[in-house]
Amino acid sequence: MNNSIFYIIAILAGLAIATQTGVNAQLRTVVGNPVIAALVSFLVGSFALLIYILFFQRESLGGLSNLSDMSWHKWTGGLIGALYVSGVIIIAPRIGAANTTCLIVAGQILFALFLDHFGFLGFIQHSFNLMRLTGAFLLIAGVFLILKN
Repeated sequence: MNNSIFYIIAILAGLAIATQTGVNAQLRTVVGNPVIAALVSFLVGSFALLIYILFFQRESLGGLSNLSDMSWHKWTGGLIGALYVSGVIIIAPRIGAANTTCLIVAGQILFALFLDHFGFLGFIQHSFNLMRLTGAFLLIAGVFLILKN
């Protein structure tokens, strides 16, 4: 199968995250608290997912019975998401959307290389090599060029 669709979805996810940064920062202004804004954001997202599942994937609800056998670290995704969204809500109004996103991307690149190199968290192992490190360096160099106003 051609992976092009996955690349397009990844780009769209990036567009969504940049938009979410601004929307959640505005939500914070309305409610006056970054953590409450993050909570509202997660509640709306959770409601949307629930509606989707009830209408389009009702049969997959049986998989919920597997949650009791799950290892503890697999529960941390929601916590990490809450920390991420809360952090972005606090940071973005102070340093701007591009700076926030660039620094997040730099952190993602560095840690993603680490995760891929060792195949942690179920990722396909992709060892460090000159091309990957050069690509990461160029992307991070681009981040710093954007940060230099």
